[in-house]
Amino acid sequence: MVRKAIISAGIVVCLVSVGYANDSKITVVPNVVTADIQAGIEKYIEDESARGGGYFKFSSDGREYLFKLVRVHTEYLANLGPRRHFACIDLVNTDGDVYDVDFFLSGDPGNMTVTETTLHKLNGIPFYAWKKNWKSVWKRVPMKGAPADLLGVIRGRDEFEFLYRVKLPEITDTANMWLPLPETDAFQNVEIKSITAPKKYRILEESEHGNKIFFFELGPEDSGKTVEILYKVQRLEKAAYVPDTDDRKRSLEADRLVPADDNFKNIADEVVEGQKGDLVRARALYDHVIDRMRYMKYGEGWGKGDAVYACDVRTGNCTDYHAYFISLARAVGIPARFAIGAAIPSSRNDGGVDGYHCWVEFYAEGKWWPVDISEADKYTSLSTYYFGHHPANRFEFSRGRDLVVEPGPKAGPINFLAYPILEIGGIPVKAKTEFLFTRT
Repeated sequence: MVRKAIISAGIVVCLVSVGYANDSKITVVPNVVTADIQAGIEKYIEDESARGGGYFKFSSDGREYLFKLVRVHTEYLANLGPRRHFACIDLVNTDGDVYDVDFFLSGDPGNMTVTETTLHKLNGIPFYAWKKNWKSVWKRVPMKGAPADLLGVIRGRDEFEFLYRVKLPEITDTANMWLPLPETDAFQNVEIKSITAPKKYRILEESEHGNKIFFFELGPEDSGKTVEILYKVQRLEKAAYVPDTDDRKRSLEADRLVPADDNFKNIADEVVEGQKGDLVRARALYDHVIDRMRYMKYGEGWGKGDAVYACDVRTGNCTDYHAYFISLARAVGIPARFAIGAAIPSSRNDGGVDGYHCWVEFYAEGKWWPVDISEADKYTSLSTYYFGHHPANRFEFSRGRDLVVEPGPKAGPINFLAYPILEIGGIPVKAKTEFLFTRT
């Protein structure tokens, strides 16, 4: 079999030539890009929902589900071969639970059919993992006994290139944009390989937490343009460490969405009652957050790192888990601090990254102890590891909450900085953001 790629009039096709003695047969297979797969799976969900009275009906292990579409994971869309494709989708059930469902499709652009579906995760907790075999074919692996690299952990050291890409929306007025500028520290070495942007930028200093921030001044002529920053990163696994400077005082102070008031003190006091030493008390708070919270990115209010929301609703993403922990820790005198960046996939060596991820550190026994409670909740077999470690496949963008710079956003201090902060005419606007990586 011989494969050839031909590009003509902006259309890529793959010619598959199969020889039969003195004859040959040529099949034209259109190239499929991720936008085609996204369109195909969205049309499938839309059509099936219309037939299901507004719900996407799904059956698994004898249970019937009535789903609504939440989002398509564009970073995981994949072309597996001629007319074979993969998509991963978040769907919410009528009881409010969010399921990650894997879809396999076949066919050409505009004419795709779903050939297989499986429930992959429930509220972020996976039922199975994916692993490539020696034939480079992806196979499901049971979670029980799965190696750490399939659960998001690379030990020791990791090295990768990381592309931070922002697609600017339509800009109808003067606009300002703030992006994180990751820096080198004891656990990561960061080199900027290239910056592509429509305008020059300034670097702002954020003194409270020691961040640096890119600042862009934009206008209508920049509508639809792209900002790309390519980094080379060498990262070490982080365990408990002795600090160079003492900022414990700041790490006991409240933030706008992370109070340390009487309500949190009452909860924390009850959790740590009878526990001696800050390390033991912190572990009790860590276990409490895992027991109390449920990982769910659905509804109103999640994703802001709002400790009160997390305490009341008991669901959220990594920012909400860690805001709740920080409020509890500070309320009983344990310094705790926040950082945000990206978790680099451990089970593959390139592709997209599923948005930002955040983590925390607390101070005890003369050291800062790294923890990651939302990942510990997803992967219970790693709950001991994540109390005292951050894996090497991380990239830290910024530290702290309520960041103040000059010039700063009209909306006030920056809650936390991972995605761009963009204001057009002083009004916050979202910009499409992608994270891509290649392990080196």
